[in-house]
Amino acid sequence: MKNKKINIVYYILTPVILVVFLAYNKVISTPQSVFIKRSQNRLVTSKFDLKNTTSKKKSKANEGMFGISSVKSASIKPQAKIEVYPGGQPIGIKLHTKGVLIVGFSDIDASRGRVQSPAANSGIQIGDSIVKVNEEAINTADELGEKVNKDSTEKVKLTVERKGKIIEKVISKVKCKSDENYKIGLWVRDSTAGIGTLTFYSDKTKVFGALGHPITDVDTGDIINISRGSLIDSSIVSVNKGIRGNPGELRGIFINENKPIGIVKNNTICGLFGKGYEKFEGLQYNKPMEVAMRNEVKLGPAKILTTIDGSQPKMYAINIEKLFDQSSPNPKSMMIKVTDAELLDKTGGIVQGMSGSPIIQNNKVVGAVTHVLINKPDTGYGVYIEWMLKSAGIL
Repeated sequence: MKNKKINIVYYILTPVILVVFLAYNKVISTPQSVFIKRSQNRLVTSKFDLKNTTSKKKSKANEGMFGISSVKSASIKPQAKIEVYPGGQPIGIKLHTKGVLIVGFSDIDASRGRVQSPAANSGIQIGDSIVKVNEEAINTADELGEKVNKDSTEKVKLTVERKGKIIEKVISKVKCKSDENYKIGLWVRDSTAGIGTLTFYSDKTKVFGALGHPITDVDTGDIINISRGSLIDSSIVSVNKGIRGNPGELRGIFINENKPIGIVKNNTICGLFGKGYEKFEGLQYNKPMEVAMRNEVKLGPAKILTTIDGSQPKMYAINIEKLFDQSSPNPKSMMIKVTDAELLDKTGGIVQGMSGSPIIQNNKVVGAVTHVLINKPDTGYGVYIEWMLKSAGIL
């Protein structure tokens, strides 16, 4: 009799537990927002079967099973057709850090012997940004040195930013034997520069997007926290072909360095964004091109628009090999493979400096090149253009 009761309870509870588990799984996998395009008086989506999408107000798509409503919902945001000018041309980039970035420590040769870095001993870390010295703001390495040597007091107060948090440290200064200057044992950087590729330009907002991935510090690996930056005309002068185990590189020069074409405002996980001073010259397309949301991107043939000689971009054939299901911005959204014989012959595939090259499929901008696989130079990653538009504030 007892076993019979246990069996009855078992058969009742098992389906209930299963339903609850499945409902919970639906809840945690529901994306927080889904962008779908508005086409005149109707909403169009190819991947999601959503009801009540004709409402002018923001609606909610609730997932439910067997009459159980989910706790989490996806915000459906009707999105008008977006058009941008695809880039593809090389751009010069100059960035200035917010404050000065700490990239290393050094011992100090003092009159009493070699002294270990006072900054390191006080808890300063590589990757911190010094934004103030004795409550005075600084922007360059020279300013840091000047303020540390401003007086002969034994200690100096640093205000540093670490992963968004402000921290204050008091450090003992040490007089260097060789030059009689006070030091605190730091190597710092206040700027960086390089060549990349323009992804898009919005004529309506004057907003541009480039690279598709963040600029990180070569020593710390952290995303550089910038105070300001400039976009400069550039031209490709040579190509270092990529081979297995050694990524190639586009080599370029800045043109009219003293006359920037835009200002860089944000260095994000999905690229650089800012505003152009005037409409970019030399765009391959004199008409804007529609963009595709991530649910519209398909496996199969596509093209990249990039420049490997001079400043005029050209289309090259690729294949989209894999698409990653993502609910938040990530520079590795899809895997791509170069199939164009000319591009393979000249560059080996994807090379450094090509980051930001627009990926075009079915006459729509679907993403941008971001990375190359070191052991497979013909293969790399791309980012969904949707993530770049979101980072740019357009979406």
